[in-house]
Amino acid sequence: MLWRNHSALKGKLHPDYPDDLQVIVHDGGPRLTERQPELVWVRITGMGKDLLTGTVLNAPTQLLSVQQEQHIQFALAGVEHPVMLTAKYLKEKAAWNIQACQKCGLTELFDAPSDLIKVIFPNIPADAHLEGFSSFCPLCHGVQLVEATNVAAEAKHPWWKFWAS
Repeated sequence: MLWRNHSALKGKLHPDYPDDLQVIVHDGGPRLTERQPELVWVRITGMGKDLLTGTVLNAPTQLLSVQQEQHIQFALAGVEHPVMLTAKYLKEKAAWNIQACQKCGLTELFDAPSDLIKVIFPNIPADAHLEGFSSFCPLCHGVQLVEATNVAAEAKHPWWKFWAS
């Protein structure tokens, strides 16, 4: 139960139930749904390096994709409460650098980048490869920049430096 002593969780765990905390859950961000994110109580059941797992203790009032007793994954995301992350988002996340929202500091997206790209750029060819894009923050509607990790790697080592060495 390493999470009970995690410095970023101090003051967030329920005083009487030290494995419980409030997590932001959602059906997706503002480009994919009109439903607003909600806070629910989650009982932590596991903790990895950057990811926690837990069981939803109370049913959201208007969300369709999250139910009571569902197992979810969530992360500390630069805002007051941890944020639920979907399996699809986690699968795609490594290919993208997500900058914190300029207004609230959120460091995660609610939607998988591939889903956002389909909505933001509906006419993009199927074989196109985006270097980056911006998206509205799902919490405060600020702006988050999303950059492909291979672009960031190329910026550190421009093509002409490979030939000069």
